[in-house]
Amino acid sequence: MLPRLTLPTPKLLPPLDPNFRPAVLANHAFLSEAQAVGVPLVVGLERSQGEFSRYETWVFPEDHPRAAENLVYAERLVKFLLWQRGGFRVYIGGPARVGAYIAACYGAQGARSFDHHFMGAQVYERPFEVICCRAEDVPAACETSKPLGRHLDGARIGFDLGASDRKVSAVLNGEAVYSEEVIWEPFKHRDPSYHYAEILTALKTAASKLPRVDAIGGSSAGIYIDNRPMVASLFRNIPPERMGEIRELFHRLQGELGVPLVIINDGDVTALAGSMSLEDNGILGIALGSSEAAGYVDAEGYIKGWLNELAFAPVDYNPQAAVDEWSGDRGCGASYFSQQCVFRLAPLAGISLPTGCTDAERLKSAQARLEAGESGAVQIWQSMGVYLGYGLAHYADFYDIRHVLILGRCTSGRGGELLLEGAQQVLGAEFPRLAENIHIQLPDEKSRRVGQSIAAASLPVLKVAEGRHEI
Repeated sequence: MLPRLTLPTPKLLPPLDPNFRPAVLANHAFLSEAQAVGVPLVVGLERSQGEFSRYETWVFPEDHPRAAENLVYAERLVKFLLWQRGGFRVYIGGPARVGAYIAACYGAQGARSFDHHFMGAQVYERPFEVICCRAEDVPAACETSKPLGRHLDGARIGFDLGASDRKVSAVLNGEAVYSEEVIWEPFKHRDPSYHYAEILTALKTAASKLPRVDAIGGSSAGIYIDNRPMVASLFRNIPPERMGEIRELFHRLQGELGVPLVIINDGDVTALAGSMSLEDNGILGIALGSSEAAGYVDAEGYIKGWLNELAFAPVDYNPQAAVDEWSGDRGCGASYFSQQCVFRLAPLAGISLPTGCTDAERLKSAQARLEAGESGAVQIWQSMGVYLGYGLAHYADFYDIRHVLILGRCTSGRGGELLLEGAQQVLGAEFPRLAENIHIQLPDEKSRRVGQSIAAASLPVLKVAEGRHEI
């Protein structure tokens, strides 16, 4: 059995989760001692089209009495980097024992077999492998970046597909002239025709509010490559033999509607929306909805070829932390920054949520109790605010952040205020430098609920010859 890392008790504890042990505090405690006596550990991640990320850190020498802790630290680090940046090939440059442990853990039959198959066959359609080497033999970084959206000319449609609702906006020269939010349950349907019909209905509804349609932009949770959903929670219930229909769903919509269509990860659109509204960059956008969605616009205003799927990235190192229902791992973001967290904490707060209804309706029930001032509901959002503060400090070790924009269904009403208040209290108490340099913000209520679909509308570039399309 592996030894545990030192798990410092946070200065601020979530009211409903006294055993919460933030990843950021554990990592800082480990590095404060390992760096003084340690050896380099370099993690490299190879993605498609020659993109390559490097992350350099320190671990104890192999003959050190605490060397076994290296394995726990390195495994959680690799897990975070895989879901932040992506990769089908991981290089572990450092102590041989660390490399061997990661190779076994992330093997096809290892403890992280989910990540092995997900990153390999499903996302990159390549065999997943771990290469053990010396730190100096990890290849050099090769990161790419590209501009994102900000095109508001013409008559556009923007949509955002969540697990509980689908939003769509009609946008004319940068102004939203119509927006709607419709409850749907894509996860419960096995026939891709359901998803196609629902999305097409949303697009045609928005189109009816415009004089014409020039372009369509969309966002959704999941990993999208060239408008193809490689993996997305919306389509988890689709039989494997019909996933080909899902992969081509948006290409089919584009062909039928006859206008440029672009769909990307909803987290990146969240960050884009923040960058456009704040007129600044270095923005981490986090949507707290059915799951956690994250996206990042760097200091130059570009996006990198990273996944930013922080729903699967660990933020809690408590050995008994919440288990993610999909990956089976503990302490991952989706269990702390989404409606899943509300549902998990409700029983601990003495709140019984209705059954036999949609998850959106269950969340609304909890939010109604919050607006009514029920102490248990207040403690749920206070706990999430503490989680958020420590989570943001953890993310700041991996992103260069000036602004954090939080939105999504869980931030509506008083919930957003409690999330913001809790996060700021944590940063002020534990990370004063971050508190000074990172600005956490909530958009206004309307933008919180439909802002992503409006920003998504700006994704496609119009060509001169285009611009007069009827739907």
